Amino acid sequence: QHGAAAAERRTSTQQPSNPESPRFHPHAKGKNIRLDAQLRRAARRNSFCNGITFSQRPVRLYEKLRLRLSGVHTGWSGALRFGFTSLDPGDLTSTDIPKYACPDLVTRPGYWAKALPERLASRDNVLSFWADRHGRVFYSINEAEPVLFHCGLSVSDPLWAIIDIYGITQEVTLLESSFAESVGTSCLSAARLSAYLPQSNTDSANYSNNQLESSQAAAAKMATLQLAGYNHVQRTGRVPLPALDTDLHFHPVRGTDVVLSTDRAAACVHFLDSSRTLVFSDRPLRVGETLYLEVGHLGLPYFGALLFGMTSCDPGTLHAGELPADPDVLLDRKEYWVVYRGLPVPGPGDVLSFTLLSSGEVHHGVNGTSRGRLLCVDSSQVLWVFFALHGAVNRLRILGTLQASPSTSPSISRGTASDDSDSDLAFSVNRSSSASESSLVTAPSSPLSPPLSPSLSLPETQRGCKGGECTVCFDQEVDTVIYTCGHLCLCNDCGLKLKRQINACCPICRRPIKDVIKTYRP
Repeated sequence: QHGAAAAERRTSTQQPSNPESPRFHPHAKGKNIRLDAQLRRAARRNSFCNGITFSQRPVRLYEKLRLRLSGVHTGWSGALRFGFTSLDPGDLTSTDIPKYACPDLVTRPGYWAKALPERLASRDNVLSFWADRHGRVFYSINEAEPVLFHCGLSVSDPLWAIIDIYGITQEVTLLESSFAESVGTSCLSAARLSAYLPQSNTDSANYSNNQLESSQAAAAKMATLQLAGYNHVQRTGRVPLPALDTDLHFHPVRGTDVVLSTDRAAACVHFLDSSRTLVFSDRPLRVGETLYLEVGHLGLPYFGALLFGMTSCDPGTLHAGELPADPDVLLDRKEYWVVYRGLPVPGPGDVLSFTLLSSGEVHHGVNGTSRGRLLCVDSSQVLWVFFALHGAVNRLRILGTLQASPSTSPSISRGTASDDSDSDLAFSVNRSSSASESSLVTAPSSPLSPPLSPSLSLPETQRGCKGGECTVCFDQEVDTVIYTCGHLCLCNDCGLKLKRQINACCPICRRPIKDVIKTYRP
């Protein structure tokens, strides 16, 4: 064994110390990719997909391809996909390159790629990834410890790098390559196992099932121990709270990567890279009721933190194994679902509050300070609350609820609510470019009562869109305004389709649509 390890070290260290600088392939690229003159920087323009790129030359074994995430846009979901192919990308035509590396490209023989966890996709982070002679792929962030990412590559043929500039990742810059040391199997601790292993029979065959099971069991046991300690920690009292009711808990049905405390007041994620982390309240939130929660935080600069939503779907009718990693998938269900991604990253121990008003507005607060309106929902329906834990937030504890009396029910003026423009931009709508017409909008089954239409100036209406792209197809330019709410957030094609839907509502504020009006700019 010592001789084999020494031979492997010689294999990795005998690689050339100054490989030719890596560059992007000038022709094999998605239609939304723009390259600089040196072929070192690639940027995706328009939409969130069609961003596949390849390396211009094959990548050597143990050669670390290093990328700086030089452009990150927080308005999307998902992050960079990367991996390798044994097929020369120079042989591809433009029609051969699909919109997505995963799953479109990786279902073809000779392609291997997976997604970078979104919490690691922060701006200016440096991603390094490489393949070894065993067909294993590793990655690291900012030269930290390597993570085993994939197994089962065919290393008998040359390998080109695949880099899909997807979702929140909008631009990457290639840096100079270096070479990695060999990583022995004994060095792969649970903390350095990617949560995406295994994803196929090939992965299972190349990585011991016993090792995976023991690592996952250890991670689950650690999460349970964290919860046990969390239950016995007394609150510091830095945020004074009134006497709270304690009849609301997390529902037993939750994502497969979540562990609940015995009293179901606290939730904790299993793994560092947990993806299925949905948790629900075990009863609906009442009108006029405020929910208080305390945040457990990793204290690390990860991207993203917490997702909030409300639904008319009773969690008891769901199955844990069917809960998706991406909550936006739930928007295709027949029930009423609202998903909000725009919550700022909280600090460790922060107390968050969520209040449902009779008007349908949901207000939130942090540490006793009101942050105003978060979103609007259909308050005529019975609504459960749900969260997804990701990024920096790895624990959530329900402190209790407070029911406001009619005389003290919170209220907010129209001017204050309309000033909270950032919250309008964080609603999730169906983002699938292949969605059928019937799934273009997630309208409530019983629409909101039409509020008085505010008079909006042109700059205010333009806040309904980001980057001039339609909020439904994310492909065409915005040119259509919705009546009566005034949001300028659709292309004319999607506007006309949306208008024909039953109970059609604005994808920004969810007010009913009476008409759509095409605009013309000079």
